[in-house]
Amino acid sequence: MTLHFPNAEFERRAPESVGLDPDRLREAVDYAKVNDTPAEQVRFDLANRERYDESEDEHGEIIGPMPDRRGGANGLVLKDGHAVAEWGDTTRTDHAFSVTKSALSLVAGVAHDRGLFDIDDPVAETVDDGGFDSPQNAPITWEHLLQGTSEWEGTLFDKPDSVDRNRAVGKDASDVGEHGVRELRDPGTYWEYNDVRINRLALSLLRVLGEPLPQVLRESVMDPIGASGNWEWHGYRNSSVEVDGRPIESVSGGGHWGGGLWIPTRDLARIGLLALARGRWGDERLVSEAWMEASTTPCPIKPTYGYLWWLNTDRELWPSAPESSFAAIGHGHNVLWVDPEHDLVAVVRWLRDHEGEPRADYPVMDGFFERLLDAVE
Repeated sequence: MTLHFPNAEFERRAPESVGLDPDRLREAVDYAKVNDTPAEQVRFDLANRERYDESEDEHGEIIGPMPDRRGGANGLVLKDGHAVAEWGDTTRTDHAFSVTKSALSLVAGVAHDRGLFDIDDPVAETVDDGGFDSPQNAPITWEHLLQGTSEWEGTLFDKPDSVDRNRAVGKDASDVGEHGVRELRDPGTYWEYNDVRINRLALSLLRVLGEPLPQVLRESVMDPIGASGNWEWHGYRNSSVEVDGRPIESVSGGGHWGGGLWIPTRDLARIGLLALARGRWGDERLVSEAWMEASTTPCPIKPTYGYLWWLNTDRELWPSAPESSFAAIGHGHNVLWVDPEHDLVAVVRWLRDHEGEPRADYPVMDGFFERLLDAVE
């Protein structure tokens, strides 16, 4: 099937015209609507902001901008690049939290395609700002940072890496200690979801690109794919650094302490379509196919993670979805899901998921994918 790349607006198609059962598609949409995340489970809603500040240690303070509150549940489904289902306000600019990381992966791809670094090179060879001078940090490669295996040690923008060293995201319960902070391992030997290290990657990319990352993303990706221009990418109040003699804000790779990517659902769907087409938009190559392939290749020690994209290796995360599918996922949950097997892209904002103990899978998310795939005839 040939992918359709929209101009100003997505071209709408009746589900049955692209091989989808309209009743079953409606069931998937209804499932997403009834599984809206309760406001009290969204970390930065007004009611939870103060409580979250106090829930960590002295490093829990929010230091970046945050919207006053989240928007309502909404979503968009594309089949072959055509809009077949849409609900809620998909034009609202809303916080995407760690979906930001996958946008950062695209920026890294732009830098790599420009020849600014090789993936296996130590970052210290191209970034000389003191962040990779120590014996612990000197061996860290770009791939380590992109896969979450760097074990970078230090403090960045007043946040030490240790504040996220016990974080449960993506780990088995046995990996998370009850008290204290786990000991560091050698770079490349341990996977961890650590926002300080993601911010260190963003800063490193700023150093080699010499331009604000939002500008790179806008000029190299968002404008060419016809994004709205209503998205924003923020850093922290203390994250400006000097680059070639001028101050530039280093943006954050998520919303753990504020900042991050604020973006409409329709723009996220365009990013998903770009990822589905392996970095191509129509006849224009924006990110190399080789980079997109590497980005969705399983990390050897964390097979459900690539270069800042979540992967369905062995169908571990979403048993109902193809193994080739992958996603950008942010707190709340904000979900951008790509299914190359069926040429599907789905964006779901504020989809409730499991409560209680951390776990490796996403049952409500999988329930939505199951219903959506049931619609494929």
